[in-house]
Amino acid sequence: MAAGEIRFAEFTDVVTSVDEIRDTIGEPLPPIVQKVIDRLDDVCRAFIEKSPFVVIGSANSNGEPDVSPKGDPMGFVRVLDDKHLAIPDRPGNRRADTFQNLLDNPHLAIIFMIPGKGETLRVRGEARIVRDASLRESMAVNKRVPEFVIVVHVEQALMHCPKAMVRAKLWQPDAWPDHSGTASIAEATVAHAGLDITPEELRARIEAAGRAKLY
Repeated sequence: MAAGEIRFAEFTDVVTSVDEIRDTIGEPLPPIVQKVIDRLDDVCRAFIEKSPFVVIGSANSNGEPDVSPKGDPMGFVRVLDDKHLAIPDRPGNRRADTFQNLLDNPHLAIIFMIPGKGETLRVRGEARIVRDASLRESMAVNKRVPEFVIVVHVEQALMHCPKAMVRAKLWQPDAWPDHSGTASIAEATVAHAGLDITPEELRARIEAAGRAKLY
């Protein structure tokens, strides 16, 4: 065990059952339970059409989780019908963590966000990675066709309340923290990978290799 690593055994009051949680927070109101639907209705469609940013949660068969952000012009996630949606894949770091997880365990969860709006839309379902040319070509941006599209069979959808956004003041610019002193991606990569180059050199290599392109 690494020095400074948290040891769960050091905690004396660890929750081990759902009953303990319910005894503390109580049961949700009936409408909160009843609002979960198994399809994309007009409410969901309208939200997805305005969303330029999503976060995808996935896990491999060992239960090791990952979350990945994806962003594009609003409405980039395509609603194919009331049970299916499509998410284009754009150039990134080529880690393909989400893809590898989906090949191992096809279940995922998505949170849709709209800048300035407190509510979010949560969707859960089973996914496939597809390369059908007609679908990929229909999702091109700046004439760049995505190589892959994640198609999701929707099993659950629900609107989430705005409390988290309100508490974080996420959409209030005057409440945003000063992020100076936090690392850029190049600075973080040099530090975490132990590279013997400067962040500026790494950034130049990335740009020279064309890896900084958005599409």
